Amino acid sequence: MSRTEVDVQPESRPPSRDDHAFFGQPKGLLTLSGLEVWERFSFLGMQAILVLYFADAVTHGGMGMSAGTAASVSAAYGTLVYLVSVAGGWLADRVLGSYRAVLWGGILIACGHYAMAVPTAGMTWVGLGLISAGTGLLKPNVATMVGKLYRTDDDRRDAGFALYYMAINIGAFAGPLVTGWLGDHRGWHWGFSAAAIGMTFGLVQYVVGRRHLAGRKHAAEFAPPPDSPTLEGARAAGAPSRRAVRLVVAGLVATAALAVLLAAAGRLTMDRFVDLLTLVSVIAPIVYFAVMFASPRVTPEERGRLRPYVVLFLASTVFNFILFQAYSTMMLLASTNAETSILGFDFPAGWYASALGAFEVALAPVVAALWVRMGHRQPHASHKIAIGVVLGGLSFLLMVLPTAGHSSDDYLMSVWWIVGSYLLLGLGDVLLETSGMSATSKLAPAAFASQTMSLWFLSLALANGIQAQTVKLYDDVSQPAYFGVNGAIAVAAGLAVTAAARWLRRTMHPVH
Repeated sequence: MSRTEVDVQPESRPPSRDDHAFFGQPKGLLTLSGLEVWERFSFLGMQAILVLYFADAVTHGGMGMSAGTAASVSAAYGTLVYLVSVAGGWLADRVLGSYRAVLWGGILIACGHYAMAVPTAGMTWVGLGLISAGTGLLKPNVATMVGKLYRTDDDRRDAGFALYYMAINIGAFAGPLVTGWLGDHRGWHWGFSAAAIGMTFGLVQYVVGRRHLAGRKHAAEFAPPPDSPTLEGARAAGAPSRRAVRLVVAGLVATAALAVLLAAAGRLTMDRFVDLLTLVSVIAPIVYFAVMFASPRVTPEERGRLRPYVVLFLASTVFNFILFQAYSTMMLLASTNAETSILGFDFPAGWYASALGAFEVALAPVVAALWVRMGHRQPHASHKIAIGVVLGGLSFLLMVLPTAGHSSDDYLMSVWWIVGSYLLLGLGDVLLETSGMSATSKLAPAAFASQTMSLWFLSLALANGIQAQTVKLYDDVSQPAYFGVNGAIAVAAGLAVTAAARWLRRTMHPVH
């Protein structure tokens, strides 16, 4: 066995059904959930104020973009984050192993947030680039490590992912509260500083709790002894991967340098860059699915499970197209056309984003307990995902009611409209993402374990890529038409998944 191959294997002992140390779940779930608390604190805390920072006047410390452009650029950043996750999955599968991929990803994220704390436009773009690279390493591999804590037939798996997602949303709840207040009262870059400190805390607890994780050992711990006849083979196998990493890094540096030169020459405008990312977000999953279907390392049985996975991928794309607008068009709507006071208490518009995290924190343990109680009688994963997509669409359709009959600047809607929309969206997110990530970890071909989770995150990239184009219409069409059409499309997509449920149940074995 090569050095590269063994590096990414989990620890030799299989997951134990007797590990119930964390609310009936394995100890490692606490470590991974703790990391995600702080990663989401930093990422979504920054995301909650990013579009407001882009749209704010330069004289107030912002970047002076129009609302549509600010939302489009924010979506393009999200596209880049999840596109990079493909490289993150490959590096984990072939070179670094899951543990070190997540560790280095967290370090890059922290450095990116510290860069954004510097109050210059140039450092903002540098910081966003570092965060994109780091999140691409961290996100798919943390979810994969959660899957490694369980046997495939362990009924605790979906409940474990629900608890993991609850922990994620503790960070999603707390982050906007802190960054929103700092951004509103002290300046946007103070909010970015809080995100940097949060990610640093996450890295510390991840390293401290590493002994409970599968796949954490380094290559040197598994390497053949010096006199082993397989040592030369291991060295030969590892060399191409190391060369590939150097080529990837060199390619990224060259691409960044070329982009800077083209931008300086006026050939690469922001609109062109957004369009390019959208194009890549469409092409990348098509190519990735084609490679996996054609790979000789994928067995016929695994290939059969990839077909229904295409449906789950598209469902995730539709839902996340709605979800990500909770941090773009919904934030813009909240900042201009919604009340920002309750019971006489004024709050920053960025705090609306915390409502989404709060609902998911509250709902995830309820959903987890329900799945545990139902056991094998719980709804099939495809049904959970379909319901999630429908709820996402309804969250947008709800916004048609308070926006109908008004111009874009002559009214303030009640706080409870947006809170109600986020309640529907939060429940949909819990149902779809937990079931989707759990299904991905079970449907993934063995040779593409981390990369299949990266493919799940490519659905998020595609959602952001489509959003980057769609949100440009936010300034040009009425708000009821914008939210109504997008919401109706999502509801129709969810109903289509429901119609395909019988086929999905038959072809998604061992997912139940």
